[in-house]
Amino acid sequence: MSVINGTRKVSRDVFNSFLVKNANYDGMQEIPVIMPTDKLPGRIIPFSKAMKTKDFAQWIHFYEYDCKFADVWDKPRKYISHLSKFQGLITPDFSLYRDMPLVMQEWNTYRGKALGHWWQSQGLNVIPNVRWSDGRTYKFCCNGIPANATICVGSYGSLRDSRNREFFRKGLEFVVSELHPLCIVVYGGIPDDVFSCCTEEGIKLLHFPGGYWAGRKESAS
Repeated sequence: MSVINGTRKVSRDVFNSFLVKNANYDGMQEIPVIMPTDKLPGRIIPFSKAMKTKDFAQWIHFYEYDCKFADVWDKPRKYISHLSKFQGLITPDFSLYRDMPLVMQEWNTYRGKALGHWWQSQGLNVIPNVRWSDGRTYKFCCNGIPANATICVGSYGSLRDSRNREFFRKGLEFVVSELHPLCIVVYGGIPDDVFSCCTEEGIKLLHFPGGYWAGRKESAS
């Protein structure tokens, strides 16, 4: 953005800086802070389907391909009216791949929290999603997320082979030790060998299986 005679020339806000107006930041990457909520979802629906339904008695999640919800970042104001009709939102699950440049993983983490902060500023109920890839991401994926509160994680697609399963397990153990969540909303499987760190700490697991049954709460312990 250029400056003319000490005054900023008006230009398009390509970074969506308005999303983080009045935000507090956390960590070296300055991730926007999400405030805790005591609300819990009874049912959930993916963003792509939420745009086509009039059943608003559920929470919106973003555990689907990034291309299906790219517009929520590109045009956030366009969707706020419709999103506000639902009971709440889980912050977007922008992809973090182990072979993705680290700066892109930081950017995707920032984007999800920036949207979550803005939604909260607009009066919407928000639960932060926590997404990690490998050990480089464990710390900053927890930035901006309140401790001793409710968080969400997506295990769907992350447990299919032993290598991915181990990365997911180690990340979850870090998240539990760092944030001490009271409740974890889980989209996907909750195998004992992966989620034992949660059950041993007495953390409540609110389980939504992936796939066809994704919107139905299966168990809570």
